[in-house]
Amino acid sequence: MASFSTEVRNELARLNEESTCCQRAELAALLRMGGAMVLGGGGVGMNFTSENAAVARKVLSLIKRGVSLRTEVVVSRARRLKKNNSYLVKVTPSPHVKEVLLSLGILGGEGLNIGQDSPLLRKQCCRRAYLRGAFLGGGSVNRPEGDYHLELVSANPDFARTLAKVMKGFSLPVGLTERKQDYVVYLKGGDAITEFLQIIGAHNALLDFENVRVVKGMRNQVNRLVNCETANLQKTVNAAVRQAAGIQRLASRGELEKLPKTLQETAHLRITHPEASLQELVDLLDGKVSRSGLNHRLRKLEELALKL
Repeated sequence: MASFSTEVRNELARLNEESTCCQRAELAALLRMGGAMVLGGGGVGMNFTSENAAVARKVLSLIKRGVSLRTEVVVSRARRLKKNNSYLVKVTPSPHVKEVLLSLGILGGEGLNIGQDSPLLRKQCCRRAYLRGAFLGGGSVNRPEGDYHLELVSANPDFARTLAKVMKGFSLPVGLTERKQDYVVYLKGGDAITEFLQIIGAHNALLDFENVRVVKGMRNQVNRLVNCETANLQKTVNAAVRQAAGIQRLASRGELEKLPKTLQETAHLRITHPEASLQELVDLLDGKVSRSGLNHRLRKLEELALKL
């Protein structure tokens, strides 16, 4: 069974951006997540690695869009059980690759641009595409049946801070932390994750997430109600047992017959109906006494029994 993260990636990889600016923003984030530059005799080349075939195809499609580049896809078969295949998209070094990297902002006027992609993020649609590319390249999200947690992992601190800034621009409660050699941009909470899925265009995954979330919420509410009802029932049982024991103690000492008729009537009612709740005892008396009045009588019987 595919992970929820894989389902989200497969959906996002099928989306086709028509706007050139959004395509650049998405590709820039993808390459910052899983790409690397290589030097060769023809100039600069690129490699991109992913364990998801759909993501590799998406990168290949975006790289070749409008530019004539020599590319190759190498598949590394997984030798270990439950390990995914690895897909390497190789772009042969050429002058055109440098043009692509310059257009993406990965190369700047003075060399490598570490993670400042402000020119690509002027429009909101481009910022959405940028986050989508980041999730495709290095994002993960837990299934909604478990804890609500989504994260984007990068080894580049400047890129991680840029992602956090973009997410804050969408009013998301984003956090940023270090994990070993990586920087993790994360979201917690169902509302934040559904908002993020909507922003990046994962609408089918969003519906699945919300459906499970609603069922989970209803199940939790039912559990809370059952637990509350069980606790109330336990209190009723404990009180009935305590009252019956006190009444029997009074009867064994000959004290019960000395009490007022109202208390004797209440004692007889409790002994003959040991499992009844307070309201059920009131109903058996046909409303001759209120709940508070009957409760007062039972407490009085308990107090008298304790004095013995």
